[in-house]
Amino acid sequence: MVNRRPIVAAAAAQFRLITAPTSLGLRPPAPGVEPGTWRAPEVLLKAGLEGALGNPDVTALSKPAYHEEGEDGTRIRNGRAIREYMFAIAEAVGDALCVGSFPVVIGGDCTVVLGALIAQRRAGGKGLVHVDGHSDFFHPGNYDTTSRLGAAAGMDLALATGRGEKLLTEWDDVDGPLVAEEDVIQIGEREAVLPDYAFHDMDGTRISRIMIEDVLLAGVDDTADRVDAHLAERGLEKAWLHVDLDVLDMKFMPAVDCPGSPGLDFDQLASLVSGLAESDRIVGADFTIYDPDRDPEGAYAGSIVDVIARGLAPIARKSFVENPPPSI
Repeated sequence: MVNRRPIVAAAAAQFRLITAPTSLGLRPPAPGVEPGTWRAPEVLLKAGLEGALGNPDVTALSKPAYHEEGEDGTRIRNGRAIREYMFAIAEAVGDALCVGSFPVVIGGDCTVVLGALIAQRRAGGKGLVHVDGHSDFFHPGNYDTTSRLGAAAGMDLALATGRGEKLLTEWDDVDGPLVAEEDVIQIGEREAVLPDYAFHDMDGTRISRIMIEDVLLAGVDDTADRVDAHLAERGLEKAWLHVDLDVLDMKFMPAVDCPGSPGLDFDQLASLVSGLAESDRIVGADFTIYDPDRDPEGAYAGSIVDVIARGLAPIARKSFVENPPPSI
């Protein structure tokens, strides 16, 4: 059922935690092996995520079946399952938005942002702050779809802006792309300087970009201010925040699908997210691509929980001020 209820002003927002245990958008790391990102919600919950966010209500989505091989009618691996799963995410996020809660989606892979954006558009929101070490802009205009199956987790920004198969660019009750180019700001791309960089066609779009080198040079506080100014200039009061943990430098966080350098450290990422959350323009967030299979000892789970809790602390403080606990 389509959720068309508007976003309620979140002056006293409570968190709504939505777990989305999916690896649908990723390539298999080896034949017959499903990527491990689907385990991230479970591992982060065990590491104390619920308590760190004040024990919010939790909506636990089921794990979708992963298939390595292609299917008829699409050149995107698990394309039909991704579409179905995005509607499930959209329903959960929409339920949170319509009661003034702040949805926090824990993936899983980067495709979860599409479901969140469906809900945001249906509820009247428009913007996207895309924090990711990669622009995730693969689409049929810059790679050969006949040579390999596409992995939607490397396409999420392209799909969100309307590039790619209709299966994942056209959505019920949403006119046009999930987000307009000019309403997107991408933060953290690290590979644009490489000779084999695949996304040079982004240069001809109206997507705003802050490369990771610029973030590190200017600092995360200045970066957050730039984002807020951009959202204000566009008149965007309701924007979604997508955080792919591969924006962290591989020196600090190797347990992601595609680690790399340069990147942020955990403190810098927490401060960046916190600065964005302070603006009151962010209505929800997702955190993706942690792969516990690459972290068998769970060494990074606590740091990720800390980043999420510290980053979203302005939301929690706002809720506490507006809804103080009863006196005893």
